[in-house]
Amino acid sequence: MAYGEHNYRVAVAWTGNRGTGTSGYSQYGREYTISANGKPDIPGSSDPAFRGDASRWNPEDLLVAAASACHKLWYLHLCAEAGVRVVAYVDDAHGTMLDGPTGGKLTHIELRPRVTIKAGDDLALARSLHHAAHDKCYIANSVNFPITCEPVIESAHG
Repeated sequence: MAYGEHNYRVAVAWTGNRGTGTSGYSQYGREYTISANGKPDIPGSSDPAFRGDASRWNPEDLLVAAASACHKLWYLHLCAEAGVRVVAYVDDAHGTMLDGPTGGKLTHIELRPRVTIKAGDDLALARSLHHAAHDKCYIANSVNFPITCEPVIESAHG
């Protein structure tokens, strides 16, 4: 593992100018494109509750996805080191945001991974490694609200 400073550079380009810029709250689109060198673009917008396009990723979706992906990557790493053979992993993550007159904030993310491990591998160890993954997750360590994990661990048949 490479320790030290790591830098991430992305470009976020607003694409919602409908010809008059931000001449009025309802006059501009919330669309944007996230890009980074050598990676596919990500189409973004605001949440539909804030005049956004529901077919595009919003910042809140991306933060929930980042928390889920970071946890999963640490979990797989720890399982590989511990000899737990994961054969499938799907997370149905959920984020909650409260919005008010002075702004909004995410208040909680719940990760709900469904993990299948190779038959005969240690189910209790597989379950406990979620705690270690949470402790190591860079995203969980960077936010000021709780991220909880309610995993379901299953043994593969055969």
